[in-house]
Amino acid sequence: MNENRWEGIDEFVAVAECSQFTAAAERLGVSSSHISRQVARLEERLQTRLFYRSTRRVTLTEAGQTFLQHCQRLQDGREEALRAVGDLASEPKGMLRMTCAVAYGERFIVPLVTRFMGLYPQLRVDIELSNRPLDLVHESLDLAIRLGRLQDSRLVATRLAPRRMYLCASPSYLERYGRPHSLSELSRHNCLIGSSDLWQLQLDGREFSQRVQGNWRCNSGQAVLDAALLGVGLCQLPDYYVLEHLKSGALVSLLDAHQPPNTAVWALYPQQRHLSPKVRKLVDYLKEGLAKREEYASS
Repeated sequence: MNENRWEGIDEFVAVAECSQFTAAAERLGVSSSHISRQVARLEERLQTRLFYRSTRRVTLTEAGQTFLQHCQRLQDGREEALRAVGDLASEPKGMLRMTCAVAYGERFIVPLVTRFMGLYPQLRVDIELSNRPLDLVHESLDLAIRLGRLQDSRLVATRLAPRRMYLCASPSYLERYGRPHSLSELSRHNCLIGSSDLWQLQLDGREFSQRVQGNWRCNSGQAVLDAALLGVGLCQLPDYYVLEHLKSGALVSLLDAHQPPNTAVWALYPQQRHLSPKVRKLVDYLKEGLAKREEYASS
């Protein structure tokens, strides 16, 4: 059978949604007789009645209701496919609103976004650097860069880079107060507290949070790092703060067996079946750009 199996689908959906042949014909820009003919052929092909017809309106049969749901999904999928193919050649343009944590954004993300804009002059970007997790839908944001472990399952996530936490201290601090050899010994040490006094650790493969204490606190990763380098206490910070100091010997990594499993840097965006070119291409660009950073060279 060589007949077009798609023939009549659009006409059927239009009639079902308009509840009239005339209104469906106006929507599609064709004649009522064309609509009627296509629907009749479709019913004949399916060997089932799709509509109950009256002089004023048509209503769906049970078979028609089931068929409509599938046909609407087919139409949506067809449009999605057309948009996806068209976007392959589309350049990012318009406004892109995004958010990222302050320190990581300033050091890693904003420079990459700025270079990305240079490639696409029709693109405008609004970046909100904030350590408060912003609601993407409520704030009308296209993209968020988040660090660590993800909480919001409503969002789609793409892993951009690894992220490892290190517990460390300076040699001068360890000379004065000794090196901790077990988790229980942390309570004897001055712990530099950042945005939280809960440190992520693991024991026997199980990750957990341990509350620490100390005489110093500041909600700035850079400030915590500076205090650790001066020998004020122990710190727990992400790799990008401490790797160069671990390599130089200015900091010493501690309790490596109890460090939490690798977390990650994530690109998050609202659930959509089709991602806009500006978001899709920027996410790819960020992933490639971060992979070239010295901090991630060995990851």
